[in-house]
Formats: sequence, C-alpha cells, structure tokens
Amino acid sequence: MREWGVVALLLSIEFLDVIVYTLSKAAMKKGMNDFVFVMYSNALASCLLLPLTLFFHRKRAPPPLTYSLVGQIFVNGLLSCSVQMLRFFGIGFSSPTLATAMSDLIPAFTFILAIFFRMEKLDWKTNSTQAKAIGTFVSITGALIITLYKGQAIINNHPSNKLFPKNLVSSENFDWVIGAVLLAGHSFVLSLLFIVQTWIIRNYPAELMVVLIRGTLVALLSVPASLISVKDPKALRLGFDVQLIAIICQAIFSVSFRSVVHIWVMGKKGPLYVAMFKPIGIVFAAIMGISLLGDSLYLGSVLGAAIVVIGFYGVLWGKSQERTKEESEDHTLESSSPVAPLLQNKRMEE
Repeated sequence: MREWGVVALLLSIEFLDVIVYTLSKAAMKKGMNDFVFVMYSNALASCLLLPLTLFFHRKRAPPPLTYSLVGQIFVNGLLSCSVQMLRFFGIGFSSPTLATAMSDLIPAFTFILAIFFRMEKLDWKTNSTQAKAIGTFVSITGALIITLYKGQAIINNHPSNKLFPKNLVSSENFDWVIGAVLLAGHSFVLSLLFIVQTWIIRNYPAELMVVLIRGTLVALLSVPASLISVKDPKALRLGFDVQLIAIICQAIFSVSFRSVVHIWVMGKKGPLYVAMFKPIGIVFAAIMGISLLGDSLYLGSVLGAAIVVIGFYGVLWGKSQERTKEESEDHTLESSSPVAPLLQNKRMEE
C-alpha cells in the first residue's frame, strides 16, 4: 500500500506539472519575463517553506552542514536555476505540449548518468536490469508516438469546446527548433540535477532544509538577470491576473511540493525511479488538451499512451524485483550470522 501511495503521489505531481506548464505559457503570452517569473516563484516558495522548516525542526535540529555539503547545495542551486530558465525559455519558444514531450528524454539521460555515477546496477543477466532498460525504451517510444504520429481522429472536438482560449497557450509562429534544443538541454540538466540531489539527500537527510536553501539561492541568482533583462521597472509589478496565478502555482506545486517529494523519493529509491514518471506527463497533456483546450483525440495518442503505460509498469516491476533481491540477500546474511539465534529470540520476546 505504501508503494502504491508513492506511485499515486508522483503521478499527481506529473499532472500538476502539465497544469503549471499551461499557466506559465499563458503568463508569458501576457508579457511575463522569464527571469522575473523564476525570481518571484522561488522567492514565494522560500517564504512558504521557511515557517514549515522551522516548525518541522522545532524539536529536532537538522544535521550539521559541512563545507562539502554547502558546495553540493550551491551546485544544486545553480543547476536548479538553469533547469527553470531552460524550461521557461523553451516553453516561450514552443508550447507546453512540446515541453512535456521533450521531458520523455529525462529517463534515458537519468539512466545513463545513474549508471555512469554507479547509482544503478547494470547486470544484463538479471531480469530487473533488462526490465528497467526495456521499460525505459518502451516508454520513450510511446511518448514519441503520441508526439509524432496522429492517425485517424477518434474524437473530433469542435473549436468552440474550450475552457481556455487556445491562443493563450499556443501560437502558430513558434520557433520549434530553438524550443526543442532548449527543452532537450532542460531534460539533460534536470537529469544531472536528480543525480546531485540524490547525493545530497543521502548525506544530508533534511528535505525541507535542502529545498529551502535551493529556492533561496535560485531567487537570489535570478535577481541580477531580472533587473538586467527588464527595461521597464513597471514589468516587475504584479497584478491580479494569470501571471500572479502562474507564480503562485509554480511556487506551491513545482518549487515546493514537487521538489520535497522528489528529493525524498530519490533518497529512498534513487533518481531513475523519479525520472521514469516523466513519460506519463504526455498522457496527461493529451487528456488536458482534449478536455480543456478543445483538441481532438487521435489514434496515435491512444496507442502511444498504452505503450507508455506498458513501459512504465515494466520499470516498476524491475525496481520491485531489485528490491526483493536486496531484501532476500539481507535476510540470508542475517540468517547466517552467529548472532541470528539471539536476534530471533529477541523478536519472539517482543
């Protein structure tokens, strides 16, 4: 039950990500500067996380920070700032759908980096490694089918069946090449960020503190860029419109909630487990496009979504087999220990 609870939590984060992508694109269409967006959202997230962190650590102080950890957290902040800038620049040149589709590269990048940094075991003779590798490839293939292949229309939506005007979140004139390159860079840097965050949280198990420091660093790093890029100081003012809604949602769901959950799960299960949920985002993007933006449902979307789910379950199965094997090895070592009878008697007494 706990395993499926983590799965449901990560799936909900991918759904919320699609909503934040759409709102951020709408805010940019209204003239929101990318640097200002990152600065305000991270500053607001830091203000929200500060009282939560103080409350959580009111009785138990966080672990002491070493010079090595401070350096790692600073690198974490630089990478996080780069990830957010690349993502919003890419969305500005393209669309939320392309941003979600390019996120399907994250599992492949993370899998390669995790093997390079020895966070994932690569033994092609075991079923778990084969399942993870094949599942990653299958999920990416399914997501590319959704993106590149339409096929026949299954549900034809009338253009008037829209909750949001489509011109707020899309444009016929985006520069797809520049957007795709920026979003591919975002996927690679985010995969590297997953690796660094896993290092940090395994040496410094204080998720709220790490996210708070990172958000503060990103906000501070964004200030000079915001002041330089904004020519009119009035652009720094916020009104009660879609820009403010996008900043609040980004601060709460992406910078705060998603970051804390991702870091916690990476500390327990590794970076690849979190990255494998990214291809599910294209399924949510397709559903959202049909229900809210009046898009039609095509055969390619249904076929690709089914393939993504198959690959997703393949990786989950591989991870579960790996964990079962580790638990079995631990039990075997414990049984062969000379103190095993004493431990067994102690458990019976308890």
